[in-house]
Amino acid sequence: MKSAHSISQIYIICFILLFFSLGLNAQKAKITAPLRDPQLTYQKYRPNPTDRILSRATYHQKLYGFWLGQCIANWTGLVTEMDKIGNIGEIKTGPFYTRADWGKPDQPSIWAAGIPSNLSPTIDFVLRGEGDVWGSDDDTDIEYIYQDLLYTQQTTILTGHQIREAWLKHIKSEEENFLWVSNQKAFDLMKAGLVPPATSDPKNNPEFEMIDAQLTTEIFGLFAPGRPDVALRMAHLPIQTTARENAEWISEYYVIMYSLASYVDENKSMSEKIQWMADAARKRLPNDSYSAKMYDFVKSRYQAKIPWEQTRDEVYQRYQVDQADGYDITAQGKYCNGCFAAGINFASSIISLLYGEGNLVETIKIGALAGWDSDNPTATWGGMLGFMLGKEGVEKAFGRKFANKFNIHRTRVGFPNDGIDTFDDMAERGVFIVDRAVQAQMGGGIDLKKDRWYIPEVGLNFLPGK
Repeated sequence: MKSAHSISQIYIICFILLFFSLGLNAQKAKITAPLRDPQLTYQKYRPNPTDRILSRATYHQKLYGFWLGQCIANWTGLVTEMDKIGNIGEIKTGPFYTRADWGKPDQPSIWAAGIPSNLSPTIDFVLRGEGDVWGSDDDTDIEYIYQDLLYTQQTTILTGHQIREAWLKHIKSEEENFLWVSNQKAFDLMKAGLVPPATSDPKNNPEFEMIDAQLTTEIFGLFAPGRPDVALRMAHLPIQTTARENAEWISEYYVIMYSLASYVDENKSMSEKIQWMADAARKRLPNDSYSAKMYDFVKSRYQAKIPWEQTRDEVYQRYQVDQADGYDITAQGKYCNGCFAAGINFASSIISLLYGEGNLVETIKIGALAGWDSDNPTATWGGMLGFMLGKEGVEKAFGRKFANKFNIHRTRVGFPNDGIDTFDDMAERGVFIVDRAVQAQMGGGIDLKKDRWYIPEVGLNFLPGK
């Protein structure tokens, strides 16, 4: 027969176990509870049989993968940025890199006065481990500003005045501000009182064909999953903040790719997904534009199984030397023959996209070695493939864990917490922006109990060029 003391001990142990069990269940419920935006009124919605259904929790992890993949690719591409641009004019950089150069000593860039990159002595991945912090760069910081602006202003369509005020608030005015060409000119015009889209009007901004809108607007595709029509509407004014004509169409191409990243058939291989997405987005490029002809040329060489290095060399000869298909940037006499122009970097990015065949590691390697403004194409595809893979997929691709923190104040100013953010929180705000876009722009709905979006289908017939 048990003593009263023993029975008391049993009761105490049972109480402790019950307490911890309730605590663990509460913690589990907290972790798995669907995200809810306190700034948004979630409206009742009756799903249609044809609605596409997307998991918000899964999308959160994909947005995390976007920021992580973009940072890995951006910082890796910076090692070789402007190392190799060809031998036209006064600046001569010798033969372009090839696959054999991966892991070998980095060569100086055109503005490094004979000094290789300080990020890595060799051409290799630049990574940040757990406990470290990723720094922002011009391939990530304006996108961060736009995401913050959409969320804080509780909107899906930004106005020119909102964009101008955000740029003036978050970009340093005089000291190093990490702006170049069209972005810098647009910023100067904003300081003089102009409001987008006047800041990209060729009459005001002679740099309108430079690459910058690609860096700043891809994320809008992620805010409209599977709805490129909505993504283009949301991105229209941000793109026209700095770009027109081919540079604008190229930026729209990237926005469409990002939107289609959550629309593509999951039963296809990564290579098949990439090819389908690329061909679908190609329809947006006017057939008589040099951007369309660049895409078609690179694709033809890829289909002919020409090595990517040879294709890259042919792109250089065709567009910077021979100035084919109306691409006359070299004749315009710009610095380094427009090595940062939208056109040549678009051709380079399509090389890394098609030849990378959906493999994140290979795509970043090819992008970093391809030449010109190599951090831009790498960041673009690193972000898109990182989204498609999600956080865990990116970690699996590299066989390791990465830093979760992000310092926007490396390049920008005026954000809370001294500019330190996390990919988790950045992805959460992205989910909330999609929530608002689903209701306000797509006519769809959100089911918080099932943690899913219902997105009406519209098809892709709108994609052909303007």
